[in-house]
Amino acid sequence: MQLLYADHLLARLQFEPAGSLHQRLLNCMQAAIIEEVFPRGGKLPPTRDLARELGVSRNTVMHVYESLMAQGYVTARTGSGTWIAETLPENCLQSDAVLDTQPVTLPLPATLSKRGASLLGHATASPYQWGAFVPGAPDVTEFPHKLFSQIQARLNREPDVHRLVYSSGGGCPDLRHALVDYLRVARSVRADADQILITEGVHQAVDLVTRVLCDPGDRVWMEEPGYWGTRNLLRMNGLDIRAMPVDEQGIVPDSGPAPKMVFVTPSHQYPLGVHLSLARRQALLALARRHHSLIVEDDYDSEFRFSGQPYPSLQGLEADAPVIYMGTFSKTLYPALRIGYLVVPKPLAQPLRIAAAELYRGGHLLIQRALAEFIRLGHYMDHIRRMRLLYRQRRQFLCKLIERYLGASFLPPVNHEAGLHLVMPLPPGTDDVAIAAQALTRGVKVRPLSQYYMHPQDQRGLLLGYACVNERQCQDAFGTLKACLTSAGIEFSPPR
Repeated sequence: MQLLYADHLLARLQFEPAGSLHQRLLNCMQAAIIEEVFPRGGKLPPTRDLARELGVSRNTVMHVYESLMAQGYVTARTGSGTWIAETLPENCLQSDAVLDTQPVTLPLPATLSKRGASLLGHATASPYQWGAFVPGAPDVTEFPHKLFSQIQARLNREPDVHRLVYSSGGGCPDLRHALVDYLRVARSVRADADQILITEGVHQAVDLVTRVLCDPGDRVWMEEPGYWGTRNLLRMNGLDIRAMPVDEQGIVPDSGPAPKMVFVTPSHQYPLGVHLSLARRQALLALARRHHSLIVEDDYDSEFRFSGQPYPSLQGLEADAPVIYMGTFSKTLYPALRIGYLVVPKPLAQPLRIAAAELYRGGHLLIQRALAEFIRLGHYMDHIRRMRLLYRQRRQFLCKLIERYLGASFLPPVNHEAGLHLVMPLPPGTDDVAIAAQALTRGVKVRPLSQYYMHPQDQRGLLLGYACVNERQCQDAFGTLKACLTSAGIEFSPPR
């Protein structure tokens, strides 16, 4: 840190052209101390070191230090060096030596670009990512951090040089091979390691496939309601979004013009929770083959199914299916890991790998290697099994609270026990946005269902995330939420 003082002084000396070197350097140091660029109570560099870094004589620096000491800016401690005073004399704060530090105002564009304005106008990412009842937030406190750190430490002791540079090969080979084995068993995905591309989550994955495989104006289908993050990325990339309704069997295709891409969450539709029926899956695959379209399958929350048989991936339903499969470790492990993946058809693997390297300059190979080891040793599946049991208990607890205090009509209309959140329906015409805003002022974080629709409609509800909330927190937060519903004039029908 002390050596950075010299860099700062060299930069400021350029704006002190008049006077002797001693006076110019003194002015610069006074200004830096008053502005707390050099922090109060901090130690100044030894005169010999500072003189060498500045390229001046040591005597010049010594005379400056003596002047600063005489004026009360610094103090000397025998055997310990020169230290900036904790409190400066009042006359120092009014010193004429302070440089003009008003920021330079550079000309900026008069307006945002249309694309930038669209992004900001539709931004809905919440600053609240933890606590009752944040949808989609896993319990990150339950992750085996110590075990994962031990794996990282072991691998980092002698890192391969190829894991310390940019990644242009689609991600860590060890992780891609580990994913092939895991996805083949857990999700019936048909792929080899060359078809897997590591990304920094689903957002980057959607951005990559739409920027490389679509042109502005291309028609794409998306579920209605659907994930706002995907919708915003499609909008930002200039695509013609067609909102396709969702019923109890999933997305409802129509007979209109064929889309370039179809974005679906077939295993656990987000946010409603339905799964795409076999008939609809076959219809979508047939449509995609007929019109040379691509289906983008976001396998959202597929690991957390609490009852019934798991649904295999759409990608694995047929050989060489026209499907791009997306997954992420944000929900199974923790979001800050920022690791997701794509499984792409073989003809697209090399082009997308090259494009990803050009657009994003991949990295994080050390942590990807640790994650591969975590999967290979069986720790990943062990963690999922533990969390599946925990989330099932928390979902059941929340459902019991809803039924006991509000009534069965407020339970999720689609009773699929899966995922990290549930949808609590509200009477038509209810202002779910206002209720969510009121709950937030009281420390409870829910999302209004109406914000997941692209077009206005009558369906209202709240998304309640239960995964990161223990039973005590859940009960307290639910009491607060019930009070917000009461103040909105909603009537309940609890069992007698």
